[in-house]
Amino acid sequence: MINHDTVELLKECNAGIKMGVNSIDEVLDKVKDEKLKTILEKSKENHQNLGSETHEMLNKIDEEGKEPNLMAQGMSWLKTNVMLAMDHTDKVIADLITDGCDMGTKSLNKYLNQYEAASEDAKNIAKRLIKLEDDLAADIRSYL
Repeated sequence: MINHDTVELLKECNAGIKMGVNSIDEVLDKVKDEKLKTILEKSKENHQNLGSETHEMLNKIDEEGKEPNLMAQGMSWLKTNVMLAMDHTDKVIADLITDGCDMGTKSLNKYLNQYEAASEDAKNIAKRLIKLEDDLAADIRSYL
């Protein structure tokens, strides 16, 4: 029997992955620098692979994934579009993505603490997602 904390942690990871992929998709066609574009595309691919793994784990326990919070998604879309309308540069894109990574890492660490009885497999997914977010933020710092 899968415990509640495992299910909830996997759902939060699933929602976070979707939010990350959506955020990258939102800016990808606006990136000018090819190296930055490659970094973002690779991160998107890594997020999607981890998302597939998370989705498989949820399917095995007959659970559905979770969509990102609509308010958070809407605010992210608004902030992205307003900032890029004012200053359409790779620096702004890097800033937006870095902010998203920081918020994702913060949320995921909160969920790891909140769902402490989750399985080691679910915790491993969360930790790998945190590493993806941290790595992406580090990889694009030179564009800030």
